[in-house]
Amino acid sequence: MYPIYTLRIIIACITLLAFIDTDQSMTTSKKNNIATKLILRHPKLIHTENIKVISHVQRESDDWQLNTLMLDGVDVPFKYKRKKRYKNLKDYRVNITYYPDSEKVAGFDIEIMKIVRIKVA
Repeated sequence: MYPIYTLRIIIACITLLAFIDTDQSMTTSKKNNIATKLILRHPKLIHTENIKVISHVQRESDDWQLNTLMLDGVDVPFKYKRKKRYKNLKDYRVNITYYPDSEKVAGFDIEIMKIVRIKVA
């Protein structure tokens, strides 16, 4: 079970690295000090800039708005919570800082990415 999960994380990271290698505008810029400080403090965090949002779904759970993003060329959902509803990010380009995680759905472990910081590019 763990080798499959690890393989999926590696594939997701390689997919994201392929985007970074082909498009220099998606790498971390020098003026993005907050993301750089977060990554230095927490080595498991990953930062991606200028990536296009294909789908954005918001749903209510208790007092929180659960947001799920699907990004261009990535098959893993990116999730985050907010207290209030947010504008629809579909077709926007965003800068995100996130880490890999898993979620149990119907007895299966599903790979997701937890967003720590998101900003419209």
